[in-house]
Amino acid sequence: MASNSGKVVTRFAPSPTGFLHIGGARTALFNWLFARHHGGKALLRIEDTDHKRSTQEAIDAILDGLGWLGLEYDEEPTFQSRQADRHAEVANVLLEHGHAYRCYATAEELEEMRAAQRAAKQPLRYDGRWRDRDASDAPADAPFTVRLKTPTQGETVITDLVQGDVRVRNEEIDDYIILRADGTPTYMLAAVVDDHDMGCTHIIRGDDHLNNAFRQLPIYRAMDAIEGGWSDPTYAHIPLIHGNDGAKLSKRHGALGVDAYRDEMGILPEALNNYLLRLGWAHGDREEFSMEEAIDLFTLDGVGKSPSRFDIKKLENLNGHYIREADDARLAALAAANMGGDVDEALLEKAMPVLKTRAKKIDDLVEGASFLFASVPLEMTEKAAKLLTDDGKVILAKVSERFKSEKNWTFEALEATTKALAEELELGFGKLAQPMRAALTGTTTSPGIFDVLVLLGREESLARIDAQAIA
Repeated sequence: MASNSGKVVTRFAPSPTGFLHIGGARTALFNWLFARHHGGKALLRIEDTDHKRSTQEAIDAILDGLGWLGLEYDEEPTFQSRQADRHAEVANVLLEHGHAYRCYATAEELEEMRAAQRAAKQPLRYDGRWRDRDASDAPADAPFTVRLKTPTQGETVITDLVQGDVRVRNEEIDDYIILRADGTPTYMLAAVVDDHDMGCTHIIRGDDHLNNAFRQLPIYRAMDAIEGGWSDPTYAHIPLIHGNDGAKLSKRHGALGVDAYRDEMGILPEALNNYLLRLGWAHGDREEFSMEEAIDLFTLDGVGKSPSRFDIKKLENLNGHYIREADDARLAALAAANMGGDVDEALLEKAMPVLKTRAKKIDDLVEGASFLFASVPLEMTEKAAKLLTDDGKVILAKVSERFKSEKNWTFEALEATTKALAEELELGFGKLAQPMRAALTGTTTSPGIFDVLVLLGREESLARIDAQAIA
């Protein structure tokens, strides 16, 4: 039995039925930050009791996503499926002490009950038909479930750290099943037992679980009455994330797995963490936080009560900020991994200071760097080809002639030489730069033309210019 001795303990408890989605990642982050802020423990529980839908692939994806975000936990993950005997043990304690009972209602009887409730336009709730009946009333060896005997009078009040005081009349909570007829525990029981045994002091989760809190508290209180030490946890139910149109978040809004943000969209983990932090939490008007700053500043007081809106453009803009701040060698390695084949990472690293100035995604770096590894003759975009008119090619020949006598292949020297040539030819600088860019990169967009020349070097630059020039 876990003891937290007053220390804050949080948990993130995903179901491994798919990827680590964006809402789950934010819940994980908030739990982790809250624990770190208070010098407590952040724990991870994999809720894999749905054997049909839970997969090892999903477990691996969740662990991989959390690791990529830098959310390291203080203990090895707990797997809920391995605690089934403990869950059943608690159910039997509740049964033994009169806080639960055997229900022998058949599936047909329960469907008749629900049909009658529908016809009378009543809420669909179990009617407690076996709550006070003796088990001897049931046929011999009849199968049964175990239901929790929930309070029927008064109300339950939860002082939620985000939602404030929330009240529910106890008559609205029916006697739900905690052990199925095959003896396996239900989620409601398993979650409570695991939270207690892990010593969780704070349950921070999406507000779609708020109703679950009112169903789970009776288990805490019954077990506390029986054996003590089952204190109510402190709840904080966070509003869900919506799309930028205010509708429920879906794939069309960007509700993808964390791995897609990394692998397909080229988002950096620090950018995603920062963006998730600001989805529903605020510290004044500040937008950018390092993880160390987030740990120092994060409290649940900063979490709003309204759903936050996911905006992929804002995420990309924030990612651009972190790309500009990132180490060039790291960016070069990420870009190289996306380019495939044998790529000169040293050249990529050298190019990063000019490539990353406008990039918002790793793919932007890949696209921006592609000219470095092109082969002569370059494949031209349609716009670039239009710049290589006969006049443009004549200009390139003059540029080549002048560059071949250039002694210092540096940004400053090349800039001075090019501007001097433009004056001699009585042409605007753009009239030289545009065909040069097309010849050097095959496109009309690239880093600054002199950066391109320096990065390609004298031999490659002149080879590309000469391939398009005519005397």
